[in-house]
Amino acid sequence: MQKYLETLNVKKEQALLGGGADRIDSQHKKRKLTARERIELLLDPGSFEELGMLVLHRTTDFGMDKQNFYGDGVITGYGTIDRRLMYVFAQDFTVFGGSLSETHAEKICKLMDLALKNGAPVIGLNDSGGARIQEGVRSLGGYADIFYRNVRTSGSIPQISAIMGPCAGGAVYSPAMTDFIIMVENSSYMFVTGPNVVKTVTNEEVSSEALGGAHTHATKSGVTHLTAQDDLDCIAQVRKLISYIPQNCEEKVPDLDYVLSEEIRPELNDIIPENANQPYDIKEVITHIIDIDTFYEIQEEFADNIVVGFARLAGKCIGIVANQPMVLAGCLDVKASKKAARFVRLGDCFNIPLIVLVDVPGFL
Repeated sequence: MQKYLETLNVKKEQALLGGGADRIDSQHKKRKLTARERIELLLDPGSFEELGMLVLHRTTDFGMDKQNFYGDGVITGYGTIDRRLMYVFAQDFTVFGGSLSETHAEKICKLMDLALKNGAPVIGLNDSGGARIQEGVRSLGGYADIFYRNVRTSGSIPQISAIMGPCAGGAVYSPAMTDFIIMVENSSYMFVTGPNVVKTVTNEEVSSEALGGAHTHATKSGVTHLTAQDDLDCIAQVRKLISYIPQNCEEKVPDLDYVLSEEIRPELNDIIPENANQPYDIKEVITHIIDIDTFYEIQEEFADNIVVGFARLAGKCIGIVANQPMVLAGCLDVKASKKAARFVRLGDCFNIPLIVLVDVPGFL
């Protein structure tokens, strides 16, 4: 028995190294954390329980039988954030560039099934080059299984995607269907096909940042909801976001302690001008209505003629939807309408009451 235990421990040690020490060093030189380091920072200390640690891929073509790494490029498991149950997967870029294989997909699907069964959020730390081309259609079939679960769990449990590296192809379809996307500036990208393919097809030269960087998706497409300066900031944003959303569609967001004090806010008397044609900043109104320093704006840089976000009122979580007179006089356009509608739908799914501040002259 001791012999088998020693063999098991050796395999676990190999699994902890991912793609090896050299590739881990390469990840650090890019100022990026490894998949395991990200999970360690995200979850409460000592709470992570890994699933499928010793899984191996089944491919033998193209010399893949000689390249096998325990875990197959994704770390899956569950743990807690502020003592609340969370299911987490983190793609390991040191193993085949985090590419998705059949078994890689099976691990993610199993995790999502468990999350739905137990009514807990799913957090994906994405750092993947897309489908593992050596596996062909089996890899693409794995993406289909993940997409099915994205749709199946939508509105039942929260789904959060952190884009923490260059993600292309199938690696970005799934995050786009989740409730929240957080991107890291200057190191994460989301695009269906990269700059080289764009140049080949259209003869147009475009950088990765311009095509699918954090700034592009935060300001132009609206795909990303939040941006982070680096991996550490991204992890902190995920933990903060979790504090504003419930475990599932049948529960409410936990309340925070609130001490009743002087509730009169005289500043509100002077913010809105008497002249209806004079603009004002709706964020000042929001700040003086809610609990101090609790407003957490979502999609701040996209369609800024409307403001949406989370806040707390007497310790209870609420959602805010407000026209912004400082931008386009608060008029609604297509982007603002979609931004507000999606946030309202999210609040409806997860029992988050809304405060709506209306000051809109009409539609553009």
